[in-house]
Amino acid sequence: MNDYQLQEQHEQQQWLVYSKLQKARVLLQELPLKKSGFNSFAGFKYFELADFLPSINTIFDDLGLCSVFSISEDVATLRIFDSEFGGVVYFRSPTAEAGAGKAPPIQALGSMHTYLRRYLFLNALEITEHDAVDATIKKDEPRSAKPITVDVFDSMDDETKELIENIAMDVRMLIGRNDMQGVIDYINLQEFDADTKTAFWSRLDSKERSAIKKFSTGK
Repeated sequence: MNDYQLQEQHEQQQWLVYSKLQKARVLLQELPLKKSGFNSFAGFKYFELADFLPSINTIFDDLGLCSVFSISEDVATLRIFDSEFGGVVYFRSPTAEAGAGKAPPIQALGSMHTYLRRYLFLNALEITEHDAVDATIKKDEPRSAKPITVDVFDSMDDETKELIENIAMDVRMLIGRNDMQGVIDYINLQEFDADTKTAFWSRLDSKERSAIKKFSTGK
């Protein structure tokens, strides 16, 4: 078999596995899946991994698909194999450090693996969820009252401001998914000096700061 024929065979296998995956998406959306996760901060429910993974495994088995999750260096990968025709498709996500915080390192690592598996399956099967960012930003609340530390943020250059705003947005997303351990770990990874740390906390509202403090102190 020449190179052209091999390429043609590969493309055919890819088409078949994508066709099966689309069928799996349709079958999954017809099931009455229930969300068992609840974000008490933003007040919405979300899918835990266990809410949909058993159904996906059943559907994949019926269609001749098999999923394999792995982490290599700083990338998590979900591979979906077609056990009938040999095709495979990949879904990937960057990882983050799973250290520091209140939880033992092995527990933090397990939480990260579960989160990444959940995220990749949501992506692969196109499972829709509540928008965590919109849920945690109170658009209807007045913005007139500035935190007392906002002048520190205002005094910084535009590049530093953008970096701090991005970090704050990442924290909001983690809060929105009720991943408070992830919030603590992520904040601990930042190389804040006194000013950037003050500026960062000024970008969070009182409820967000209170939620982080409550989790970190256990009170």
